[in-house]
Amino acid sequence: MASCVELLGWDELTYMPRGGVDQRGRQLAYLSGLLHDAATGDRIGELLSRVEDSDLAAEPESPSAVNIRGWRRSFRRTRRVPRALVQEQMSVATAAQQEWSEARRNNDFARFQPWLEQIIRLKREEAECLTDGGPLYDALLEDFEPGMTSARLDELFAALHAQLKALIADLPKRRRTHAGILRRNFAMDRQRIFIESIAGDLGFDFERGRLDVTTHPFFSNIGPGDIRITTRFNPSDFSEAFFSALHELGHGLFEQGLDPANAGMPSGQCQSLGLHESQSRFWENCIGRSRAFWMHSFPKAKEMFQDALHDVRFDAFLAAVNHVEPGPIRVRADEATYNLHIFVRYELEQALLKGDLAAADLPSAWNERYRDVLGITPADDAEGCLQDSHWSSGQFGYFPTYALGNIFAAHLNAAVRSAIPDLDPLMAAGRFGPLSEWLTEHVYRARAFDDATGLVERICGCPVNPQVLTNLLRSRFVEV
Repeated sequence: MASCVELLGWDELTYMPRGGVDQRGRQLAYLSGLLHDAATGDRIGELLSRVEDSDLAAEPESPSAVNIRGWRRSFRRTRRVPRALVQEQMSVATAAQQEWSEARRNNDFARFQPWLEQIIRLKREEAECLTDGGPLYDALLEDFEPGMTSARLDELFAALHAQLKALIADLPKRRRTHAGILRRNFAMDRQRIFIESIAGDLGFDFERGRLDVTTHPFFSNIGPGDIRITTRFNPSDFSEAFFSALHELGHGLFEQGLDPANAGMPSGQCQSLGLHESQSRFWENCIGRSRAFWMHSFPKAKEMFQDALHDVRFDAFLAAVNHVEPGPIRVRADEATYNLHIFVRYELEQALLKGDLAAADLPSAWNERYRDVLGITPADDAEGCLQDSHWSSGQFGYFPTYALGNIFAAHLNAAVRSAIPDLDPLMAAGRFGPLSEWLTEHVYRARAFDDATGLVERICGCPVNPQVLTNLLRSRFVEV
């Protein structure tokens, strides 16, 4: 049933005609009610109590123990949220996503505002059902990053913010930029061919997945053998579609790498969005902006886009894909400034949830924080507070996982390069198999990855520390 909900959601954001939104909302609300019933029955609680006291739970890292912990956590949380609230959230979010898309297209925040107000009200009600006296935000964060708290995020993000400011301030002294290279004319049909070719090189199986176009890129796991990724094309900006596709490809590779024998169970799912986002950011940045990757891929790009790249040298292209310049759009942001976008959203969504910020005041608050944090002001609301789809779908608590993903990705990058010393020559020769095999063993099919921070620390042999990310960025930019 959950896969049916996922499929309907994917169709809504890709091919569904605008007129189908009301019917789709009713379909999703009905199915979400059935899922709620199935997940909260007394019989489920009785069975969980039995297995929790059995030998199945004795070995903490066994698939059975991971399943029992995951099912208990889901059962406990789902039972606390009324069925009617779950259905109302699904119905409102379905309509809100369509209204957000139109509002973004027409730069019309007023159109989206009443829907955002409804989403905030419903998420606050949900958080009040789930909290045990702690911050409402933490109750929602638990859905995306189990065990994480806003207090811990505040600590991590404060350290990372200070380190990034120092790094960014130092960059103009070190490097020249070539950003205009990526803003020539790149035919969209050729962009798609190139992206699919690179995705195949990196191991994405198009017999078990597909690429489609949407307003805001995302991925969907319909089920084993059916992983769908999306992107959006811009004929005058190569990086927009390519790096968005690499990002979603990272999610897709993770899902295709999971053990199908555990499909549908917690041991066959990544319960940490931070860990999942580590893979999207790993492939997008640690690999996709590296010299070795482009030693393999640049000749292909030059052949595919002869008019745009015929006069471009390799080093200039590499500098362009690693160009650092604060901009208004998160999904186009460079590695150094990307997390600053997350910090703004993290702050604002907490204020919205607490009631310290009214939805009507979001555009002005957004622009003020962008001036303070990134030193820029969005040209309009489409470029500002309407650019992301997360809040329209009710995903409060999701944004911090991107920053966690960046930190985790840097740690995993260090670990894999230690394990495979000749990784760069292999990638330069187009041999990505050893990298995929390492990720499959240590990440995709890791035991007990319901504890993401613990898993990353175990793989890397050190505590999670934002400095690992800033060290990676500094070495990359100095090299470029």
